[in-house]
Amino acid sequence: MPEQSNDYRVVVFGAGGVGKSSLVLRFVKGTFRESYIPTIEDTYRQVISCDKSICTLQITDTTGSHQFPAMQRLSISKGHAFILVYSITSKQSLEELKPIFEQVCQIKGDVESIPIMLVGNKCDETQGREVETSDGEAMSKKWKCAFMETSAKTNHNVKELFQELLNLEKRRTVSLQIDGKKNKQQKRAEKLKGKCVVM
Repeated sequence: MPEQSNDYRVVVFGAGGVGKSSLVLRFVKGTFRESYIPTIEDTYRQVISCDKSICTLQITDTTGSHQFPAMQRLSISKGHAFILVYSITSKQSLEELKPIFEQVCQIKGDVESIPIMLVGNKCDETQGREVETSDGEAMSKKWKCAFMETSAKTNHNVKELFQELLNLEKRRTVSLQIDGKKNKQQKRAEKLKGKCVVM
């Protein structure tokens, strides 16, 4: 299948177990699962608006392990925007983002024009917090990228994270809001309305 040029590709990176898949599933499907299932690589699609027309937001959820460096490089070279996720309950997970950020810089060159969001996930787990909000903010200033804390579990800042990431895109106008046009899911939901008959 040829790649559509109007796809907007977002890649999600981070250590294993920080909640990358949970954030993506919460955003795309509105669901959350308690169990941990490691990811190799999954791609999710969502219809968004881009320069006043409709395009596909393609979200690549990557593996948290370091066994697939070639896949990682390919994801970076194809990506338009990046979400770097750590868990606020693990200082180590923030450390593990450093080589990934360096690789993004290496492959993409000037990253100041690329939407990058540093995300502290699991902000609902305040008892186990190892990374203060100020630590995340300091790292994002150093990397000259945006920063946000989220919770896939409580749905805190999840939609905001993706909208904010799209707002950082200066080369074109991308938005989760489809102006006046309903996306397929909304159309399908409306079609189903009024068609349910309980026998």
